[in-house]
Amino acid sequence: NINFIASHGHTIYHNPSESYTLQIGNGPYINTITGLKTICDFRTQDVALGGQGAPLVPIGDLLLFSEYDYCLNLGGFSNISMDENNQRIAFDICPVNIIMNHYVSSLNMEYDDKGKLASKGTIEESLLKELNSLPFYNAIKPKSLGYEFIVETVFPIINKYNLEIKDILRTFIEHIAQQIAKKIVSDASKRMLITGGGAYNTFLIDRLKEYTKIEIIIPKDSIVNYKEALVFGLLGFLKIEGKNNCLKSVTGAIKDHSSGIIYNS
Repeated sequence: NINFIASHGHTIYHNPSESYTLQIGNGPYINTITGLKTICDFRTQDVALGGQGAPLVPIGDLLLFSEYDYCLNLGGFSNISMDENNQRIAFDICPVNIIMNHYVSSLNMEYDDKGKLASKGTIEESLLKELNSLPFYNAIKPKSLGYEFIVETVFPIINKYNLEIKDILRTFIEHIAQQIAKKIVSDASKRMLITGGGAYNTFLIDRLKEYTKIEIIIPKDSIVNYKEALVFGLLGFLKIEGKNNCLKSVTGAIKDHSSGIIYNS
């Protein structure tokens, strides 16, 4: 029995500094064709309250995966959540699959399976240094990334080097591993859960292990692939119950709140 649908939507515009964000996906139509209560548009209210509108998953990390010191998601972008000073914080770290999938698409590949192509490449040190010097990485939290950052900032930097695809991938994976390692405490007693498509990039995970002593846990496929869906189900449930599903400590909004719009024909 299905009680409701919590629809993540697909973010096509996201610029909280200009007070806008847009997730496509028609909640009223989903409600109409299924006859099921539908909750959607989880980001807009947070942006209106001065927040980043992202990330939204950390409350799920807090309630469902509290046994881990860090929850790292490697999707289009990497984001991480953790407890700091007795409150949950989270932020985007850097682009991941949104960059790598873009470049391998020119080779008629959907993605670089296990990072095999990247592992054959060579690091372009000048590119790596320039990527690591991007101001976003030193910006104060909370902070989030969108496609605009990729188009306006990252692609132009990479493209001016005219590298082979394998060298772009190799350099960018090193960049990802270094940026993630800077955001965590390298302590063998701590545990980090990794989910998202990037968890299957064996080469990326190996490079990350080179920069940190932390214990890395990659869970079963159902969690790797569907953790975000699981958490958005939780966000929908919390909204229906009138409980907070968005944390000001994570997004920078002026208050904790219950975000999302409910459609119930």
